[in-house]
Amino acid sequence: MDRFLDISQLSVAFPRAPVPVLREIDLTIRRGEYVAVIGHSGCGKSTLLNVIAGLLPATAGGVVLEGREVEGPGPDRAVVFQNHSLLPWLTCYQNVKLAVDQTLSRTMSRAARHDWVLENLALVRMTHAKDKRPNEISGGMKQRIGIARALAMRPKVLLLDEPFGALDALTRAHLQDQVMEIHAQRGTTVVMITHDVDEAVLLADRIVMLTNGPNARIGEVLEVELPRPRDRLALAADPRFVAARSAVLEFLHARHANPALAAA
Repeated sequence: MDRFLDISQLSVAFPRAPVPVLREIDLTIRRGEYVAVIGHSGCGKSTLLNVIAGLLPATAGGVVLEGREVEGPGPDRAVVFQNHSLLPWLTCYQNVKLAVDQTLSRTMSRAARHDWVLENLALVRMTHAKDKRPNEISGGMKQRIGIARALAMRPKVLLLDEPFGALDALTRAHLQDQVMEIHAQRGTTVVMITHDVDEAVLLADRIVMLTNGPNARIGEVLEVELPRPRDRLALAADPRFVAARSAVLEFLHARHANPALAAA
């Protein structure tokens, strides 16, 4: 198996907590794979993402990306949070360009960086709003800019922490479709945190299900055997989609109904 991103015996504990948040997480992610991590609130999903991003140190074990241990933040791992985190005094173009200038100035000329910013804005269909500031665009458009900014850094891994959680259902669906298109075009390795079962099945190649926290572990890993490209309308009646959705719901319901299993 391609050990592109390797999470080995990862445990995370906080000083005042009686038990770890996460315990002995083992997961290998292939290059270009789309992995969704799902579980109930408090199971450590975002904690896991933050360790991969290098924003939080592991208590035991660690994360290795392309043979190098993750010891802190780096441009090879770009994060898109639920909050868009755009700088309000900059235009959409400038928000993306700031990230490009910080990460690619040594390898790209000024003109090339300008073209690259425009290419990533076009990728998320936001060229028309490039000169607007964040307070002049909608929440969904802000998330598009956040995604463009992350992709423009040319990361090896794109980390999504419930990026659509605060959006209305229609906007969320549009962005999910765009992320699928971008993944198909760029082949970027993606790790996404979500509470949404349908979203996980629609987008992911594998779904990692965490047990209840604290002391959460990987309970099951589901291979989503759905061909790409995926059409949400066609999948609604696809027995493979229904089976995958039912498997995740059954796991989450069982864990929710029997929280003692999380500490087993």
